[in-house]
Amino acid sequence: QVQLVESGGGLVQPGGSLRLSCAASGFILDYYAIGWFRQAPGKEREGVSCISSSDGSTYYADSVKGRFTISRDNAKNTVYLQMNSLKPEDTAVYYCAATWDYGLGDNLGRADEYDHWGQGTQVTVSS
Repeated sequence: QVQLVESGGGLVQPGGSLRLSCAASGFILDYYAIGWFRQAPGKEREGVSCISSSDGSTYYADSVKGRFTISRDNAKNTVYLQMNSLKPEDTAVYYCAATWDYGLGDNLGRADEYDHWGQGTQVTVSS
């Protein structure tokens, strides 16, 4: 059974950092693209950062470029999202998702390409 479990969310002050983890089980991460998405109250789910397995390419939303870094440790079947210089507008529920990486290319950041989703972890940036 494919399962994704996020952790690492919490309350942080503006300018602070958090590292989210997405632990995968039931499948081998090596062949899957992994994405981080977020949804704030009243807003649509948006792609934050994604990483391919086929060619190592990454996707970052413009709003997080230079502040967030995605990485994967296939040996641990885990993907990370390092979030620095957090802003109040980063407040949302963050989800990780996985999909078989057939060569997503420009579709890497599209939520509708992903088949398996975690339950989400809350990130709140507030003073």
